[in-house]
Amino acid sequence: MYFEAPFLIVQILNGLQLSALLFLFSVGLSIVFGMMNFINLAHGTLYMLGAYLAVSAVNWFDSFWIALALAPLGVTFVGALLLRRLQSASPMKQVLVTFGLIFVGFDAVRMIWGRLPQTVPVPDALSGSISVLGEIYPVYRLFIIALGFTVMVVLTLSLDRTRFGAIVRAGVDNRTMVSALGINIEAAFFWIFCLGCYLAGLAGVVSAPVFSVFPGMDMSVLILALIVVVVGGPGSLRGAALGAIIIGMADTFGQVMIPQYARITIYALMAIILLLKPAGLLPVRAFHG
Repeated sequence: MYFEAPFLIVQILNGLQLSALLFLFSVGLSIVFGMMNFINLAHGTLYMLGAYLAVSAVNWFDSFWIALALAPLGVTFVGALLLRRLQSASPMKQVLVTFGLIFVGFDAVRMIWGRLPQTVPVPDALSGSISVLGEIYPVYRLFIIALGFTVMVVLTLSLDRTRFGAIVRAGVDNRTMVSALGINIEAAFFWIFCLGCYLAGLAGVVSAPVFSVFPGMDMSVLILALIVVVVGGPGSLRGAALGAIIIGMADTFGQVMIPQYARITIYALMAIILLLKPAGLLPVRAFHG
């Protein structure tokens, strides 16, 4: 059964869909931590906020696409407002404040949206299923895979081929020298932080039609995202993508083949990778993708 083509095709697609979601969520955490040394434990809270803002936007405007456009911007504003001053704070202060925001966010969403799980309907344009290699698969899940790939390409081109990307990479290598040239590197890093918040919100919106939206949904995905970042290598786009694929596939096949040991398998896989590659599979201190 496990090695039959229909089973493998569906599970590989499921794994790619989970990998795309993990990439969308973890890549912002990875570049903020890897490039700015910002330990943002509240990244999962921003993801949860994005999902809840999507719920409200769909209720108000009756449009998933408006929610997709507005909710990540709302998350970016909240993240920048609450966390901007922590950009140059000590790691201990960053950990304590962002850890505290996890509990603040949990109670805030319960006060505003209630305790019960909520859902976001799949947009009509992406409802239904199509045949993929002879197997029926939901269109919306294919949309998530395509979105993750598109974001990967756009981020790679933006950070590798633009002047802004060159400034950021130079700032990671030598912040003092870049500042001496009259470039406001702190502002550049702030925009990188805003990008990380935006991607967390985007992941929350995209995941809302697939998973239930509920208080506390941030913690399970935060743990997976931290594993992705550690396995792939902080600060690396390609590392985040590779880590997301490895963890996404391991979790998907583990849940089906050995459900009682699925999470143990992920942690064991992480331990093996870190024993062989302590800095991650594609470590990048000076950000080169």
